[in-house]
Amino acid sequence: MAQAYDWIDQALRTVHRANWHRTVQRLDGKAGPTMTYQGRQVLNFASNDYLGLAGDPRLSEAAIAAIQTYGTGSTGSRLLSGHRLLHEELEQAIAQWKGVADAIVFSSGYLANMGTISALVNARDLILSDQYNHSSLLNGAKLSGATIQSYRHADSDDLKTQLVNARSRYRRCLIITDSIFSMDGDICPLPDILELADQFDCMVLVDEAHGTGVLGATGSGAVEHLGCRNHPLIQMGTLSKALGSLGGYVAGSASLIDFLRNRAPSWIYTTGLTPAAAAAALAAIRIVQSEPERRDRLWQNVHHLKTALQDLLHHRSQSVLKKLLPSESPILCLEVADAAIVMQLGQHLKQAGCFVSAVRPPTVPVSRLRLTVMATHEQAHIHHLIHTLDQTMRLNG
Repeated sequence: MAQAYDWIDQALRTVHRANWHRTVQRLDGKAGPTMTYQGRQVLNFASNDYLGLAGDPRLSEAAIAAIQTYGTGSTGSRLLSGHRLLHEELEQAIAQWKGVADAIVFSSGYLANMGTISALVNARDLILSDQYNHSSLLNGAKLSGATIQSYRHADSDDLKTQLVNARSRYRRCLIITDSIFSMDGDICPLPDILELADQFDCMVLVDEAHGTGVLGATGSGAVEHLGCRNHPLIQMGTLSKALGSLGGYVAGSASLIDFLRNRAPSWIYTTGLTPAAAAAALAAIRIVQSEPERRDRLWQNVHHLKTALQDLLHHRSQSVLKKLLPSESPILCLEVADAAIVMQLGQHLKQAGCFVSAVRPPTVPVSRLRLTVMATHEQAHIHHLIHTLDQTMRLNG
Protein backbone atom coordinates (compact mmCIF):
# COMPACT_ATOMS: atom_id res chain seq x y z
CA MET A 1 0.00 0.00 0.00
CA ALA A 2 2.84 2.43 0.85
CA GLN A 3 4.16 2.20 -2.72
CA ALA A 4 1.14 4.17 -3.93
CA TYR A 5 2.69 7.26 -2.31
CA ASP A 6 6.30 6.81 -3.47
CA TRP A 7 5.78 9.24 -6.34
CA ILE A 8 5.54 12.13 -3.84
CA ASP A 9 9.17 11.73 -2.73
CA GLN A 10 10.26 11.44 -6.35
CA ALA A 11 8.36 14.60 -7.24
CA LEU A 12 9.97 16.47 -4.33
CA ARG A 13 13.44 15.42 -5.50
CA THR A 14 12.64 16.90 -8.90
CA VAL A 15 11.53 20.15 -7.25
CA HIS A 16 14.80 20.32 -5.29
CA ARG A 17 16.94 19.68 -8.38
CA ALA A 18 15.24 22.56 -10.20
CA ASN A 19 15.82 24.94 -7.25
CA TRP A 20 12.04 25.31 -6.97
CA HIS A 21 11.65 23.98 -3.42
CA ARG A 22 9.85 26.33 -1.03
CA THR A 23 9.58 26.57 2.75
CA VAL A 24 7.81 29.05 5.00
CA GLN A 25 9.84 31.75 6.75
CA ARG A 26 8.51 32.87 10.10
CA LEU A 27 8.34 36.56 10.91
CA ASP A 28 7.63 37.67 14.48
CA GLY A 29 6.22 40.89 15.91
CA LYS A 30 3.49 43.26 14.79
CA ALA A 31 3.13 43.79 11.05
CA GLY A 32 5.10 46.81 9.93
CA PRO A 33 8.20 48.10 8.12
CA THR A 34 10.45 46.34 10.65
CA MET A 35 9.89 42.83 11.97
CA THR A 36 11.86 40.03 13.63
CA TYR A 37 13.33 37.18 11.59
CA GLN A 38 15.30 34.39 13.28
CA GLY A 39 15.71 36.51 16.38
CA ARG A 40 17.03 39.58 14.51
CA GLN A 41 15.29 42.78 13.44
CA VAL A 42 14.93 43.10 9.67
CA LEU A 43 13.56 45.74 7.34
CA ASN A 44 10.42 44.36 5.75
CA PHE A 45 10.34 44.82 1.98
CA ALA A 46 8.23 41.72 1.33
CA SER A 47 4.82 42.83 2.62
CA ASN A 48 1.65 43.69 0.70
CA ASP A 49 0.63 45.97 3.60
CA TYR A 50 1.15 48.99 1.34
CA LEU A 51 -0.43 51.60 3.64
CA GLY A 52 0.90 50.14 6.89
CA LEU A 53 -2.60 49.47 8.22
CA ALA A 54 -2.15 45.85 9.35
CA GLY A 55 -0.44 47.09 12.51
CA ASP A 56 -2.61 50.19 12.99
CA PRO A 57 -4.18 50.21 16.48
CA ARG A 58 -7.50 51.47 15.09
CA LEU A 59 -7.94 48.23 13.13
CA SER A 60 -7.07 46.23 16.25
CA GLU A 61 -9.59 48.17 18.32
CA ALA A 62 -12.33 47.60 15.71
CA ALA A 63 -11.54 43.87 15.59
CA ILE A 64 -11.57 43.53 19.39
CA ALA A 65 -14.89 45.39 19.66
CA ALA A 66 -16.40 43.08 17.03
CA ILE A 67 -15.22 39.99 18.91
CA GLN A 68 -16.71 41.30 22.13
CA THR A 69 -20.03 41.90 20.36
CA TYR A 70 -20.28 38.90 18.01
CA GLY A 71 -17.66 36.38 19.15
CA THR A 72 -14.70 35.03 17.22
CA GLY A 73 -16.46 33.33 14.31
CA SER A 74 -19.44 33.79 12.05
CA THR A 75 -20.38 30.13 12.80
CA GLY A 76 -21.92 29.29 9.43
CA SER A 77 -22.54 30.29 5.85
CA ARG A 78 -24.10 33.70 5.36
CA LEU A 79 -27.31 32.19 3.95
CA LEU A 80 -27.85 29.90 6.95
CA SER A 81 -26.58 31.45 10.18
CA GLY A 82 -23.44 33.48 9.54
CA HIS A 83 -24.78 36.83 8.34
CA ARG A 84 -24.03 39.82 10.59
CA LEU A 85 -24.70 43.56 10.45
CA LEU A 86 -20.96 44.08 10.02
CA HIS A 87 -21.08 42.21 6.70
CA GLU A 88 -23.79 44.55 5.42
CA GLU A 89 -21.93 47.66 6.58
CA LEU A 90 -18.71 46.47 4.95
CA GLU A 91 -20.40 45.67 1.64
CA GLN A 92 -22.19 49.03 1.60
CA ALA A 93 -18.90 50.83 2.32
CA ILE A 94 -17.14 48.98 -0.53
CA ALA A 95 -19.94 49.72 -2.99
CA GLN A 96 -20.00 53.41 -2.08
CA TRP A 97 -16.20 53.63 -2.33
CA LYS A 98 -16.21 51.94 -5.72
CA GLY A 99 -19.10 54.02 -7.01
CA VAL A 100 -21.32 51.02 -7.78
CA ALA A 101 -24.70 49.72 -6.65
CA ASP A 102 -23.66 46.81 -4.45
CA ALA A 103 -20.87 44.51 -3.28
CA ILE A 104 -20.46 41.03 -1.83
CA VAL A 105 -17.73 39.94 0.60
CA PHE A 106 -16.06 36.51 0.42
CA SER A 107 -13.87 34.83 3.03
CA SER A 108 -10.77 35.31 0.83
CA GLY A 109 -9.80 36.91 -2.44
CA TYR A 110 -9.04 33.49 -3.91
CA LEU A 111 -12.58 32.33 -3.10
CA ALA A 112 -13.99 35.52 -4.64
CA ASN A 113 -12.36 34.81 -8.00
CA MET A 114 -13.08 31.07 -7.95
CA GLY A 115 -16.76 31.55 -7.13
CA THR A 116 -17.44 34.54 -9.35
CA ILE A 117 -15.85 33.24 -12.54
CA SER A 118 -17.39 29.78 -12.18
CA ALA A 119 -20.82 31.37 -11.66
CA LEU A 120 -20.64 33.69 -14.66
CA VAL A 121 -19.57 31.31 -17.45
CA ASN A 122 -19.64 27.61 -18.29
CA ALA A 123 -18.78 25.13 -21.04
CA ARG A 124 -20.65 27.13 -23.70
CA ASP A 125 -18.55 30.23 -23.07
CA LEU A 126 -15.13 31.75 -23.72
CA ILE A 127 -12.63 33.24 -21.24
CA LEU A 128 -9.80 35.43 -22.47
CA SER A 129 -7.09 35.76 -19.83
CA ASP A 130 -3.90 37.84 -19.63
CA GLN A 131 -1.01 35.36 -19.58
CA TYR A 132 0.36 36.85 -16.32
CA ASN A 133 -2.91 36.66 -14.38
CA HIS A 134 -2.96 35.51 -10.77
CA SER A 135 -3.49 31.83 -9.94
CA SER A 136 -6.95 32.53 -8.50
CA LEU A 137 -8.15 33.92 -11.84
CA LEU A 138 -6.69 30.98 -13.75
CA ASN A 139 -8.14 28.36 -11.43
CA GLY A 140 -11.52 30.08 -11.40
CA ALA A 141 -11.46 29.93 -15.19
CA LYS A 142 -10.61 26.21 -15.14
CA LEU A 143 -13.34 25.49 -12.61
CA SER A 144 -15.94 27.18 -14.82
CA GLY A 145 -15.49 24.66 -17.65
CA ALA A 146 -15.36 27.47 -20.22
CA THR A 147 -12.89 27.48 -23.09
CA ILE A 148 -9.81 29.43 -21.94
CA GLN A 149 -7.47 31.34 -24.23
CA SER A 150 -4.54 33.44 -23.02
CA TYR A 151 -3.55 36.67 -24.70
CA ARG A 152 -0.06 38.16 -24.55
CA HIS A 153 0.61 40.12 -21.40
CA ALA A 154 -1.06 43.56 -21.45
CA ASP A 155 -1.35 43.33 -25.24
CA SER A 156 -4.72 44.69 -26.36
CA ASP A 157 -3.87 44.08 -30.02
CA ASP A 158 -3.47 40.35 -29.35
CA LEU A 159 -6.68 40.41 -27.32
CA LYS A 160 -8.50 41.96 -30.28
CA THR A 161 -7.10 39.35 -32.68
CA GLN A 162 -8.37 36.55 -30.48
CA LEU A 163 -11.79 38.18 -30.19
CA VAL A 164 -12.03 38.53 -33.96
CA ASN A 165 -11.11 34.88 -34.44
CA ALA A 166 -13.10 33.26 -31.62
CA ARG A 167 -15.82 35.43 -30.09
CA SER A 168 -18.60 34.50 -32.52
CA ARG A 169 -18.33 30.79 -31.65
CA TYR A 170 -19.38 31.24 -28.02
CA ARG A 171 -22.48 32.32 -26.13
CA ARG A 172 -20.75 34.59 -23.59
CA CYS A 173 -17.23 35.91 -23.32
CA LEU A 174 -15.48 37.00 -20.12
CA ILE A 175 -12.21 38.92 -20.23
CA ILE A 176 -10.22 38.56 -16.98
CA THR A 177 -7.20 40.58 -15.91
CA ASP A 178 -5.31 41.78 -12.89
CA SER A 179 -5.26 45.56 -12.57
CA ILE A 180 -1.76 45.57 -11.01
CA PHE A 181 0.14 42.39 -11.82
CA SER A 182 1.43 41.04 -8.54
CA MET A 183 4.79 39.71 -9.72
CA ASP A 184 5.69 42.58 -12.05
CA GLY A 185 3.99 45.71 -10.72
CA ASP A 186 2.70 46.99 -14.06
CA ILE A 187 -0.91 47.99 -14.80
CA CYS A 188 -3.26 46.45 -17.35
CA PRO A 189 -4.50 48.52 -20.35
CA LEU A 190 -8.03 48.65 -18.92
CA PRO A 191 -9.45 51.43 -21.16
CA ASP A 192 -8.48 49.42 -24.27
CA ILE A 193 -9.91 46.23 -22.77
CA LEU A 194 -13.23 47.91 -22.00
CA GLU A 195 -13.43 49.38 -25.51
CA LEU A 196 -12.94 45.90 -26.98
CA ALA A 197 -15.49 44.47 -24.56
CA ASP A 198 -18.08 46.95 -25.84
CA GLN A 199 -17.22 46.15 -29.43
CA PHE A 200 -17.42 42.37 -29.01
CA ASP A 201 -20.17 42.10 -26.36
CA CYS A 202 -17.95 40.81 -23.54
CA MET A 203 -17.99 40.96 -19.77
CA VAL A 204 -14.83 42.19 -17.99
CA LEU A 205 -13.58 41.12 -14.56
CA VAL A 206 -10.67 43.13 -13.18
CA ASP A 207 -8.79 41.89 -10.11
CA GLU A 208 -7.93 44.91 -7.95
CA ALA A 209 -6.07 42.94 -5.25
CA HIS A 210 -2.99 45.16 -5.48
CA GLY A 211 -4.80 48.30 -6.65
CA THR A 212 -7.31 48.63 -3.81
CA GLY A 213 -6.24 51.34 -1.38
CA VAL A 214 -3.25 52.30 -3.52
CA LEU A 215 -4.44 53.85 -6.80
CA GLY A 216 -7.04 56.49 -7.60
CA ALA A 217 -8.04 59.86 -6.17
CA THR A 218 -9.88 58.17 -3.30
CA GLY A 219 -7.71 55.05 -3.25
CA SER A 220 -10.43 52.79 -4.61
CA GLY A 221 -8.15 51.25 -7.24
CA ALA A 222 -6.97 51.18 -10.83
CA VAL A 223 -10.50 51.45 -12.21
CA GLU A 224 -10.73 54.90 -10.65
CA HIS A 225 -7.10 55.75 -11.51
CA LEU A 226 -7.65 54.93 -15.20
CA GLY A 227 -10.95 56.83 -15.46
CA CYS A 228 -13.10 53.74 -16.01
CA ARG A 229 -15.64 53.99 -13.19
CA ASN A 230 -18.54 54.70 -15.56
CA HIS A 231 -18.06 51.49 -17.56
CA PRO A 232 -20.01 48.33 -16.74
CA LEU A 233 -17.55 45.80 -15.32
CA ILE A 234 -16.95 43.38 -12.45
CA GLN A 235 -14.54 44.70 -9.82
CA MET A 236 -12.93 42.12 -7.57
CA GLY A 237 -10.40 42.83 -4.84
CA THR A 238 -9.01 41.82 -1.48
CA LEU A 239 -9.20 43.14 2.06
CA SER A 240 -5.88 41.53 2.97
CA LYS A 241 -3.29 43.80 1.36
CA ALA A 242 -3.53 47.60 1.60
CA LEU A 243 -6.58 47.23 3.87
CA GLY A 244 -4.66 45.14 6.39
CA SER A 245 -7.37 42.56 7.12
CA LEU A 246 -8.60 39.37 5.43
CA GLY A 247 -11.19 38.52 2.80
CA GLY A 248 -12.21 39.38 -0.73
CA TYR A 249 -15.00 41.27 -2.44
CA VAL A 250 -16.80 41.70 -5.75
CA ALA A 251 -18.44 45.03 -6.56
CA GLY A 252 -20.78 45.91 -9.41
CA SER A 253 -24.41 46.20 -10.39
CA ALA A 254 -27.22 45.17 -8.05
CA SER A 255 -28.24 42.33 -10.36
CA LEU A 256 -24.66 41.00 -10.55
CA ILE A 257 -24.34 40.86 -6.76
CA ASP A 258 -27.77 39.31 -6.31
CA PHE A 259 -26.83 36.67 -8.90
CA LEU A 260 -23.58 35.85 -7.07
CA ARG A 261 -25.40 35.48 -3.75
CA ASN A 262 -27.46 32.79 -5.44
CA ARG A 263 -24.91 31.14 -7.71
CA ALA A 264 -21.32 31.59 -6.39
CA PRO A 265 -20.48 28.28 -4.62
CA SER A 266 -17.48 29.67 -2.74
CA TRP A 267 -19.79 32.20 -1.05
CA ILE A 268 -22.88 30.01 -0.59
CA TYR A 269 -21.13 26.98 0.90
CA THR A 270 -18.49 28.51 3.17
CA THR A 271 -18.49 30.19 6.57
CA GLY A 272 -18.89 33.95 6.47
CA LEU A 273 -15.97 36.31 7.07
CA THR A 274 -15.12 36.55 10.77
CA PRO A 275 -16.52 39.56 12.66
CA ALA A 276 -12.99 40.69 13.53
CA ALA A 277 -11.82 40.65 9.89
CA ALA A 278 -14.98 42.45 8.69
CA ALA A 279 -14.66 45.16 11.35
CA ALA A 280 -10.94 45.68 10.67
CA ALA A 281 -11.56 46.01 6.92
CA LEU A 282 -14.37 48.50 7.51
CA ALA A 283 -12.10 50.58 9.74
CA ALA A 284 -9.36 50.44 7.10
CA ILE A 285 -11.66 51.74 4.34
CA ARG A 286 -12.63 54.70 6.53
CA ILE A 287 -8.97 55.48 7.23
CA VAL A 288 -8.04 55.27 3.54
CA GLN A 289 -10.83 57.69 2.66
CA SER A 290 -10.04 60.16 5.44
CA GLU A 291 -6.21 60.06 5.28
CA PRO A 292 -5.05 60.56 1.67
CA GLU A 293 -1.64 61.55 3.05
CA ARG A 294 -0.93 57.85 3.56
CA ARG A 295 -1.02 57.32 -0.20
CA ASP A 296 1.10 60.43 -0.68
CA ARG A 297 3.79 59.00 1.62
CA LEU A 298 3.59 55.64 -0.16
CA TRP A 299 4.17 57.18 -3.59
CA GLN A 300 7.00 59.35 -2.28
CA ASN A 301 8.68 56.19 -1.01
CA VAL A 302 8.05 54.36 -4.29
CA HIS A 303 9.64 57.20 -6.27
CA HIS A 304 12.61 57.37 -3.91
CA LEU A 305 13.32 53.63 -4.07
CA LYS A 306 12.78 53.38 -7.83
CA THR A 307 15.20 56.25 -8.48
CA ALA A 308 17.80 54.74 -6.15
CA LEU A 309 17.50 51.32 -7.80
CA GLN A 310 17.91 52.83 -11.28
CA ASP A 311 21.04 54.69 -10.12
CA LEU A 312 22.45 51.53 -8.56
CA LEU A 313 21.94 49.49 -11.73
CA HIS A 314 23.44 52.27 -13.85
CA HIS A 315 26.64 52.34 -11.80
CA ARG A 316 26.85 48.54 -11.59
CA SER A 317 25.88 47.52 -15.10
CA GLN A 318 27.90 44.28 -14.87
CA SER A 319 26.13 42.46 -12.06
CA VAL A 320 23.83 39.54 -11.26
CA LEU A 321 20.92 42.00 -11.26
CA LYS A 322 19.82 42.33 -14.88
CA LYS A 323 17.25 45.11 -14.86
CA LEU A 324 14.40 46.80 -13.03
CA LEU A 325 11.11 45.62 -14.51
CA PRO A 326 8.62 48.31 -15.60
CA SER A 327 6.24 49.17 -12.75
CA GLU A 328 3.51 51.69 -11.98
CA SER A 329 2.87 50.44 -8.45
CA PRO A 330 4.57 49.83 -5.07
CA ILE A 331 5.85 46.49 -6.45
CA LEU A 332 9.40 46.83 -7.80
CA CYS A 333 11.12 43.77 -9.27
CA LEU A 334 14.81 43.24 -10.08
CA GLU A 335 15.33 40.54 -12.69
CA VAL A 336 17.97 37.91 -11.84
CA ALA A 337 19.62 35.37 -14.15
CA ASP A 338 18.40 32.13 -12.57
CA ALA A 339 16.71 30.48 -9.59
CA ALA A 340 19.91 29.48 -7.78
CA ILE A 341 21.33 33.01 -7.89
CA VAL A 342 18.11 34.68 -6.77
CA MET A 343 17.97 32.37 -3.75
CA GLN A 344 21.56 33.25 -2.83
CA LEU A 345 20.76 36.95 -3.12
CA GLY A 346 17.66 36.56 -0.99
CA GLN A 347 19.62 34.81 1.75
CA HIS A 348 22.41 37.42 1.72
CA LEU A 349 19.89 40.24 1.99
CA LYS A 350 18.13 38.59 4.94
CA GLN A 351 21.44 38.02 6.72
CA ALA A 352 22.20 41.72 6.22
CA GLY A 353 18.85 42.75 7.71
CA CYS A 354 16.63 43.19 4.63
CA PHE A 355 13.70 40.81 4.22
CA VAL A 356 13.06 40.61 0.47
CA SER A 357 11.14 38.04 -1.56
CA ALA A 358 13.19 35.88 -3.94
CA VAL A 359 10.68 34.65 -6.54
CA ARG A 360 11.41 31.80 -8.96
CA PRO A 361 9.71 29.71 -11.60
CA PRO A 362 7.11 28.29 -11.84
CA THR A 363 5.55 31.25 -9.98
CA VAL A 364 7.11 33.62 -12.54
CA PRO A 365 8.71 33.01 -15.95
CA VAL A 366 11.99 34.73 -14.91
CA SER A 367 13.58 34.80 -11.44
CA ARG A 368 13.51 38.10 -9.58
CA LEU A 369 13.86 39.94 -6.30
CA ARG A 370 10.42 41.35 -5.50
CA LEU A 371 10.50 44.52 -3.40
CA THR A 372 7.32 46.01 -1.98
CA VAL A 373 7.09 49.52 -0.58
CA MET A 374 5.03 50.70 2.38
CA ALA A 375 3.83 54.15 3.39
CA THR A 376 5.43 53.53 6.78
CA HIS A 377 8.93 52.92 5.42
CA GLU A 378 11.35 55.65 6.46
CA GLN A 379 14.03 57.17 4.24
CA ALA A 380 16.67 55.45 6.38
CA HIS A 381 15.06 52.08 5.61
CA ILE A 382 15.32 52.68 1.86
CA HIS A 383 18.92 53.91 2.16
CA HIS A 384 19.87 50.79 4.11
CA LEU A 385 18.22 48.55 1.51
CA ILE A 386 20.13 50.22 -1.34
CA HIS A 387 23.42 49.97 0.58
CA THR A 388 22.75 46.29 1.31
CA LEU A 389 21.90 45.58 -2.34
CA ASP A 390 25.13 47.26 -3.40
CA GLN A 391 27.16 45.14 -0.97
CA THR A 392 25.33 41.99 -2.07
CA MET A 393 26.08 42.73 -5.73
CA ARG A 394 29.77 43.11 -4.88
CA LEU A 395 29.80 39.71 -3.13
CA ASN A 396 27.96 37.98 -5.98
CA GLY A 397 29.79 39.55 -8.92
